[in-house]
Parts: sequence; C-alpha cells; structure tokens
Amino acid sequence: MKAFLEKIRMPQKGDMSKQILATAGFVLFGFALGVFQKWIDGTASNYLPMIFQQLDISNYFGRLAIWILLGTIISVYSKSPLRASINTFSFYISMLSGYYLFSNFVLGFLPRTYMMIWTVMSFGSFFMAYICWYAKGKGPIAIFISSIIIGILLSQAFSLSPSQGFYMYSLMEVITWILGIIILYRKPKEFALVLGLSIVIAFCFNQLCHILGKNKSLTPSL
Repeated sequence: MKAFLEKIRMPQKGDMSKQILATAGFVLFGFALGVFQKWIDGTASNYLPMIFQQLDISNYFGRLAIWILLGTIISVYSKSPLRASINTFSFYISMLSGYYLFSNFVLGFLPRTYMMIWTVMSFGSFFMAYICWYAKGKGPIAIFISSIIIGILLSQAFSLSPSQGFYMYSLMEVITWILGIIILYRKPKEFALVLGLSIVIAFCFNQLCHILGKNKSLTPSL
C-alpha cells in the first residue's frame, strides 16, 4: 500500500522543528479565526463594516465552502499525508475552541448540540485531510480527489438543479470556488477532466441536498 500511495504523491522530509512550528501556527490561526467568527456572529449586522455587510461575511463563515477551502490549503501544502492530518485537525479543533470559548465566556451561552456535531466533524477531518493531500499528486486517483473538492465548492457557489434553475448563491462562494481551482490546477488536459468531473459531482451534490430537503450546505451553522 505504501508503494502504491507513493506513486500518487511522494511525502517530503522536512525539519521536525519547522513542522511543529507550522502546526502551532495553524493552532493560533484557527483559534483567532474562531474568535473572529463568533464576534461577527454576535455583532448586529448594521454595526459591522460596510464591506462585511455587502459580502455577507457573517453568513459566509457559517457555511461549508470556506472550511473546505482552508482545509484543502492546509492539507495539500503539508509535507506528508500524516502532517496534513495533524495540521488540519489542529486548525479545526482550535477554531472550534476559540469559537465556543468566546461564545461561552463572552456572550454567555454555549450551544452544546452544535458544538458536539462540529467536534465530531473535526475528528473526521483528520482522515479526510490524509486523503485530500493526494489531490496534488499524479494519476487518476489524484484527479478524482481534486474533482470531488472542486465539485463540492462549485455546488456551494451555484445552483445546478434543473428544477430550481441555474443561479449564483453568493459572490464569496464563487471566489472560494475559483481559489480552489487555482490551488488544485494541474496540466491542461488533466485539469479539463477535473473540471468536467467536478460539474457532475456538483450536480449530484446539489440533487442530494434537494432530496434531503436541506439548504445548500449539509452542515449545521456554527
């Protein structure tokens, strides 16, 4: 199995102290982002900067796309799949810590049900990041993983349902999708295949959301 995976993408060796420092940086960044997000949630929209209101920043951080993008960035630029798992999990769990500590000690309430759901999802990110790391590799498996990531980001940016029509959900999700494309860009022929597959995946994901009677994000709001 190890030889098979290394054909997709070869892990890189790096200085352990630098890798630990990088993980610590993700922990601090995640915690700060969690506090920032909860501050936005707890602030009346008319008190936020105008640019935040126009871009719907408060709702943007409560949806799926931005967290997929950040997890993808952390994963694919890590030195190895194991470091991707450690870094991504550290980021998500520290983000949740910042978010719910601010909620509890500053705003005075703690939604335990949502907290438990997001905590379980954060533990799941350990395994998802391991797989996601191979998106920057070679061959059909890497292409398929890239297609899934870009496809889900596309499903968060646009409605592709024949019954509901084609329209844009929000500008921020479109920007997030474009950033995902840039990050996972590969050789032109391979990337054309990635984009084609991602459209199919996005359509299927949108249909699944519609069947389940959910909104465009299958995750609960923070």
